[in-house]
Amino acid sequence: MAIPVIDFSKLNGEERAKTMAQIANGCEEWGFFQLVNHGIPEELLERVKKVASEFYKLEREENFKKSTSVKLLSDLAEKKDSEKQEYVDWEDVITLLDDNEWPEKTPGFRETMAEYRCELKKLAERVMEVMDENLGLPKGYMKKALNGGEGEGAFFGTKVSHYPPCPNPELVKGLRAHTDAGGVILLFQDDKVGGLQMLKDGQWIDVQPLENAIVINTGDQIEVLSNGRYKSCWHRVLATPDGNRRSIASFYNPSFKATICPAPQLVEKQDQQLDHTYPKFVFGDYMSVYAEQKFLPKEPRFRAVRAM
Repeated sequence: MAIPVIDFSKLNGEERAKTMAQIANGCEEWGFFQLVNHGIPEELLERVKKVASEFYKLEREENFKKSTSVKLLSDLAEKKDSEKQEYVDWEDVITLLDDNEWPEKTPGFRETMAEYRCELKKLAERVMEVMDENLGLPKGYMKKALNGGEGEGAFFGTKVSHYPPCPNPELVKGLRAHTDAGGVILLFQDDKVGGLQMLKDGQWIDVQPLENAIVINTGDQIEVLSNGRYKSCWHRVLATPDGNRRSIASFYNPSFKATICPAPQLVEKQDQQLDHTYPKFVFGDYMSVYAEQKFLPKEPRFRAVRAM
């Protein structure tokens, strides 16, 4: 079983209806799908691969070797202890925002990643317009909801992660299973080293590496806005003994002040919103809960934020 691969360029041609249906299926049945021919220049993607790899080697690799993750795993291996490290991820990660400090030592990193983030944000908004149309919502509904109204209030962050070779992959996860808290996630994953898996029908399925594809997955807030039509999906990264897996995930998330609730058009009865569907909440409150419960079942998170 493989997650859907969708040619995004066909939205503009004779196969538009078929492509819309494929994206609807990806959102409703999977929570994950891959886009090819998505409009981001391959030349830019090749530059992103290059600067991300050089950045890790120049600025992060030596520090990772001295990290808590490496020390804990080494101690376990020396003790010949089969106990897994349940609260540690075998991951090196930095987050890029418009207003935080970026790496300076890697040539071309800042310029390339700024250009890439701009393209990814536009792609996220195009994907949300397709979701609006498939759900029967007004054009721009999801963008407006995540931005907290008109304007550009949404949080757009990019995580640059590497999963180095792990000497004892049976003792640790690359990244523990979780759903994403926010809106639309756009992932540019390694096209050679696998490890990303999603949970479908009780089975962990590999998200197959595909050169220059962008993996889309829906976060908890899309689940709420769609009144459960689109579910956020559990996913994880396995540690592997070979290869240094690159993963660049961009998050189009609500502003912390944005109020999130099911779209009124998707709530069948007025009283259903109170009794059977998702609560209305401020995203910042949800994140306070998520910070404590990221790796726990998501349903209690919705109940906890309802009680606030």
